Amino acid sequence: MTKDSKKKAGAAQDYGCPYASRRDLLFGLAGAGGAFALRSGGAFAKDAPVSEPQKKTERADETSGRQVADAPSGSGNTRDRVPFYGEHQAGVITPRPATGIVASFDVVARDPEDLEQMFRKLTDRIAFLTQGGKVPQLDPKLPPADSGVLGPVIEPDNLTITVGLGNSLFENRPWLKPHKPKQLVRMPEFPNDALDADRSHGDLSLQFSANLLDTNIHALRDIVKNLPEFLVMRWMQEGDVPVIPPKPDGKTESARNFLGFHDGSANPDSNDAELMEEVIWVDEKDDEPEWAYGGTYQAVRIIRNFVERWDRTPLREQERIIGRKKNNGAPLDGGDRESEVPDYAADPDGKLTPLDAHIRLANPRTEKTRENLMLRRPFNYSNGVTKSGQLDQGLLFIAYQADLDKGFVTVQRRLDGEPLEEYIKPVGGGFFYVLPGVPEPGDYLGRSLIEAASKTSDDKPT
Repeated sequence: MTKDSKKKAGAAQDYGCPYASRRDLLFGLAGAGGAFALRSGGAFAKDAPVSEPQKKTERADETSGRQVADAPSGSGNTRDRVPFYGEHQAGVITPRPATGIVASFDVVARDPEDLEQMFRKLTDRIAFLTQGGKVPQLDPKLPPADSGVLGPVIEPDNLTITVGLGNSLFENRPWLKPHKPKQLVRMPEFPNDALDADRSHGDLSLQFSANLLDTNIHALRDIVKNLPEFLVMRWMQEGDVPVIPPKPDGKTESARNFLGFHDGSANPDSNDAELMEEVIWVDEKDDEPEWAYGGTYQAVRIIRNFVERWDRTPLREQERIIGRKKNNGAPLDGGDRESEVPDYAADPDGKLTPLDAHIRLANPRTEKTRENLMLRRPFNYSNGVTKSGQLDQGLLFIAYQADLDKGFVTVQRRLDGEPLEEYIKPVGGGFFYVLPGVPEPGDYLGRSLIEAASKTSDDKPT
């Protein structure tokens, strides 16, 4: 090795490039590539601006005035960033940008120490990717530090990366199982489902959201590159929502799905902190492990739309199936704005809004059904053409709630057998528990879970 090459190799090590570990060698080239690709995240973190810890009421996603389900306005730019540190993870009540990806992984972790190392590395990568910074230049004989998709400087682009844990992560590890969130289960197959095993479930979910699709893809590849010894991808689904400029009064309408209707009209107010505490965030009011306070349940559904059949259905029938006017999203019992609330009490027989209309079944708007509220944050998807020559399009449905049973599960049970089932088919997804946030620099995602699991292990007799 020449003197110059030794100098460059030393610089690479200074950026956090350790020698390949036994685990890396066990995983072959993928592991070795990860070792040379700054798996610790140290190189990028040196150039990344630090996101200061922020109180819950100060987060940018709670003070912007925009709603989760609002269509993106197109006013953002690649330098916009969402704070990383806080009581809760970003990407739940954060206003939805134009593009998203949900990726599911199987986790390789034998003990709490392995899982802690994974969480620490994942936290480092997410902190850098969501805040941005320069990519270090390494010896050309080594793999580059970055894919290069975004160039030599990573712009934050409103990126959020939200981490959730699946039922299997707990069930397959005796030392972790006692700490599983009470309602976290493997997503069941509901009556209209046709779940594809290759597009369902998983140990860990990552929800990426950003202005540009390339930002999400870059972040996904970065995490795959830097954590090969811990994460094996199981499935992923990309999605987007249409960009709609605000109206003259400054208001932005809900985005439309691929059935052509507004999606999210009845979402709870994501800017109402008190309501979000009630509906979304797990805390002392819930029968959950203490480590889980500050988290939330995530329900992901890949729902295919039979768009050819839907496009041949009369408009009046479409509106009665959904329960809203297609042109403006207003309820069928009057008005011309989607924000107007249907009056079901004045229409007990369903003459205006059918009793089996989608919006009436999903939210009957009674005092009792208030406990079934959830926050939806979906994206549309288009996967090309099926083998039968039909368009493979639909909805990447994502919903958050503090009580999974009262939220998504109860609402889905009410929807079983609805007329809309003729036009949709859920084919994948899963249930996950979104970890509490990272309060400050030096902390990491999953710390409260690791501490609980480690204490259980220490208490066991040797």
